[in-house]
Amino acid sequence: MPALRPTHFSGEIVFLGQVEPGHGLASTPVEKLVLGFDGAEGEKHSGLTRSSCSRVLDLHPRGTEIANTRQLTVLSDEELAETAFALHIPRLAPEWVGASIVLRGLPDLTHLPPSSRLQGPDGATLVVEMENLACVLPGKVLEHHHPGKGARYKPAASGRRGIVTWVERPGVLTLGDTLRLFVPAQRRWSEEDNL
Repeated sequence: MPALRPTHFSGEIVFLGQVEPGHGLASTPVEKLVLGFDGAEGEKHSGLTRSSCSRVLDLHPRGTEIANTRQLTVLSDEELAETAFALHIPRLAPEWVGASIVLRGLPDLTHLPPSSRLQGPDGATLVVEMENLACVLPGKVLEHHHPGKGARYKPAASGRRGIVTWVERPGVLTLGDTLRLFVPAQRRWSEEDNL
């Protein structure tokens, strides 16, 4: 594990939501999230393992049991507003895109370095797995609320879809809490531009 550096950056929790099993992608607003090592209590995406999906087909055949590093979806309030602007709609509700947590005040959230940590007041800690690439599924929910806009969601949200995280330390997150950012203390990979 890399050493982690504390930063002066933090984000205020302005939305918490849970995707209930059997209810599609949309999340339901809640006042708090109780986090265990397997994710948020009662959440569709919780669990220590999950079935592999299209995002890891180069590594694992679809349906292979792998560690669940996609327990929670964290988005930026500012990036949601930018996506709404790109879609020419007044507001993109966090529920429509399956948000678990929406933070205000943390710049460039979607591009936080993998292995960064977000820590709450009681020590609850989330590990940043990676950027949550925009996909067509939230567009289907958006289409219900803004007919004709759903197909435009994926390009509008590109680079602004937030991150997926997993729980490193259990705890409770509530609306208004502040999550502090810690980043890996390592230099950028020298071959990153040659991929």
